[in-house]
Amino acid sequence: MPVLKPTRAERAITDVSVRELQDAGISCVLFDRDNTVVPRDTKAAPPEVTAWLDEARGAGIKLCMVSNNFHTNEVEASAAELGVRVVHHAMKPAPFAVRRALGLVGAEPAEAVLIGDQVFTDVVAGNLAGVRTILVDPQSTTDLWYTHIFRVFERLIAGRK
Repeated sequence: MPVLKPTRAERAITDVSVRELQDAGISCVLFDRDNTVVPRDTKAAPPEVTAWLDEARGAGIKLCMVSNNFHTNEVEASAAELGVRVVHHAMKPAPFAVRRALGLVGAEPAEAVLIGDQVFTDVVAGNLAGVRTILVDPQSTTDLWYTHIFRVFERLIAGRK
């Protein structure tokens, strides 16, 4: 099903070339928080993620975190630490929060990409909102109990081990 298929897959957000994004007409990166930029078993983004976001920002790319996480204080603290706008309580896979994030940063779907670690939330929400999607491997094996179940199906869909 196309709605479940990411535009592409990478190992980590830091493996996405900022230059390639620019060359593809991307001027806005929306990204998930948990296990995409902040490992689920920590409260802070690793230095290499912060450096990647700084590189993207320096290239003029607009950034916004779109998180399903209901711990508002944690999500807002991460956004503040990373210096980005945020939409929390996103309710992905519904596309509404992705559209809201685009509005916050003043971007159109055609110039945006959503980067996340889950097919059934991030990829589906991005695809339904009309943005390109990049699926990355989760940063940590720590997940919510139900996410472990979804990951089995995601590996089958993505053809990953």
